[in-house]
Amino acid sequence: LLINAVKDVASALSDLISATKNASGKSVQDPAMLALKDSAKVMVTNVTSLLKTVKTVEDEAVRGTRALESTIEAIAQEIRAFDSSDVITRKATAEDLIRFAKPITGATAKAVAAGNSCRQEDIISAANMGRKAIFDLLSVTKGAANTAETHEIKQRAVNAGRTASVAYKELLESVLQVVLKPSHEGRQNLGLVSRKVANGVSELVQSAEAIKDQINACLFFVKKAARSDWVDPDDPTVIAETELLTAANSIEAAAKKLALLKPRQQAKKADEDLGFEEQILEAAKCIASATAALVKSASAAQRELVAQGKVGSTYTKHAVDEDGQWSQGLISAARMVAAATHSLCERRLRYQVPVRSLLRLSASAKEVAASTAQLLMACKVKADPGSVAMQRLQAASTAVKRATEALVKAAQQSREEDDQSNLTVNKRMVGGIAQEIQAQAEILRKEKELIDARNKLMQIRRDRYKPPEDDDSSSSF
Repeated sequence: LLINAVKDVASALSDLISATKNASGKSVQDPAMLALKDSAKVMVTNVTSLLKTVKTVEDEAVRGTRALESTIEAIAQEIRAFDSSDVITRKATAEDLIRFAKPITGATAKAVAAGNSCRQEDIISAANMGRKAIFDLLSVTKGAANTAETHEIKQRAVNAGRTASVAYKELLESVLQVVLKPSHEGRQNLGLVSRKVANGVSELVQSAEAIKDQINACLFFVKKAARSDWVDPDDPTVIAETELLTAANSIEAAAKKLALLKPRQQAKKADEDLGFEEQILEAAKCIASATAALVKSASAAQRELVAQGKVGSTYTKHAVDEDGQWSQGLISAARMVAAATHSLCERRLRYQVPVRSLLRLSASAKEVAASTAQLLMACKVKADPGSVAMQRLQAASTAVKRATEALVKAAQQSREEDDQSNLTVNKRMVGGIAQEIQAQAEILRKEKELIDARNKLMQIRRDRYKPPEDDDSSSSF
């Protein structure tokens, strides 16, 4: 009780000093002078209260009464300060407002119990509890109300905090009346006033819930606006992500076709050829699945780069910047992976075991591996090597590489088996020499075909990356 009285005097003295500084050199009609007068009145009141408290410290019979009077006056001063200033001294949220509203319920029950018992200890305890509860509530009310999105809900929260505080002050005044003049009517009035406090607290909690609902609604619309569904269709990063997902879906569709295939059954050579066909089919399926995972991992890596700010999320139609060029490279790599995978699947669908089919199947697998490497390099240009998305992309690329190597190996084994089974050596002198000459001629022919094929591949790649010619025969990158 005495400590609270001293705190009130110290607080009033601090306010008086501040008001004196603000009013220095100003006219009598200035608002600062009016604030100085109010501060002086509060100072006199608190000093008087302190003197009364000192006199009643040793008198236990009136100690509780003095505590009630002091608390009522302190709450009244706090309410006046709450009404006179719009300055937010403490930041708070709607959750803080609800949390500080709950102690008022306990303080109300304590005050009603003290009024019924009229014991000095109960009265002092109720006064101290109510003082702290109201002070804490008023300290966060304006801060929490300031987070409201509309003026209506903000004012509702401020009014609810003030109403609850005023109602509790009235409850303490009713308790004081019962303590000074005990009566049955006075005790009944405690119940009525306590319900008024409960209604004020309920309104305060409802206003806090309204603030929370508004904030949650705003967050929902902000997140909805930030979703990838609402994007600029001409943004290179958006185009890159769309192409990656399209390639992944295309590869998955091709993989489903392969999943429906079964190895060809051969009655005469079931033990010899069936194993190679199974290996080739499973390897083709693995490649299709691995490339689908690869393109999805590339899409995840691309989204991660946008989230990290390494690739711009905004796009200017009239400026092809570095991010746009990188996105175009990623799109091209994704399309190559999808096209190579489709080519591989088509080769497997037309696969009939002859050497020409095996060679084309192997070439398709190698093309998948090459386009996979290109896609990986396109992502590595800007990606963080230690990121989770990049690690997944690297793992998916490794899986594609293993699957293509397995397919090529299976095709080579099948070719070697066919070559060994079809090769018949002529034991005669003339026939053997003729057979050797024919083999050398075949080698020369194959080497020439190999050189022609390499030149053709080089020309295809050169034409693929050749920039389109403008009307004035000039090109720019």
